[in-house]
Amino acid sequence: MVSPVTVVKSEGPKLVPFFKAICVYFVLWLPTSSPSWISALIKCLPIFCLWLFLLAHGLGFLLAHPSATRIFVGLVFSALGDAFLIWQDQGYFVHGLLMFAVTHMFYTSAFGMRPLALRTGLVMAVLACLCYAFLYPGLSGAFTYLVGIYVALIGFMGWRAMAGLQLVGAAWRWTELAAGSGALLFIISDLIIALNKFCFPVPYSRALIMSTYYAAQMLIALSAVESREPVEDYRLSKAE
Repeated sequence: MVSPVTVVKSEGPKLVPFFKAICVYFVLWLPTSSPSWISALIKCLPIFCLWLFLLAHGLGFLLAHPSATRIFVGLVFSALGDAFLIWQDQGYFVHGLLMFAVTHMFYTSAFGMRPLALRTGLVMAVLACLCYAFLYPGLSGAFTYLVGIYVALIGFMGWRAMAGLQLVGAAWRWTELAAGSGALLFIISDLIIALNKFCFPVPYSRALIMSTYYAAQMLIALSAVESREPVEDYRLSKAE
């Protein structure tokens, strides 16, 4: 079992650009009422830094580990979603929603279907249904089914991220803890977005959304470091 101190020493320096980019975002705090390519770049900059974080482990690492590659691709679609949401008031909210839906599909594929953890899946399904039922009265038109599909996708992603989570015993791995925590924070971030857009104004919504979102993406990127299967094991599992 790798200790947290070892993780910080080995991975911490690679995340320095990410933390600096977050500081830039929160210090500048550009107004959302005047979207521009500059504000889009500053918002996406922390995600770009997470691309670099994964690339810092080498292209060979990404090519040899399908799950890490899928998380990298998910981060690419996340950046596209972030850019679209800069112009959400100009009609691009659905575009951002679709980009993040694709992100969750790649993350789900990266986390895999083993172990199945049906009880965890049942809990996530109930929570997803409760969230959608709460949001439903505020939905109209295409959002009635688009939000429902999105809730199902992010709930499924959360299930797969938390399925392998074991907090005690020899099977404990910090990457599973990172994946599960990241998925939970992602769900919280998106829930705040939905509440603020469809139900009622959430105080300090932007700060809450972005802080939980950036933390979620960092943890999910970290979960790729100790990847789930080298390419040989991946092919063998497919053959079986």
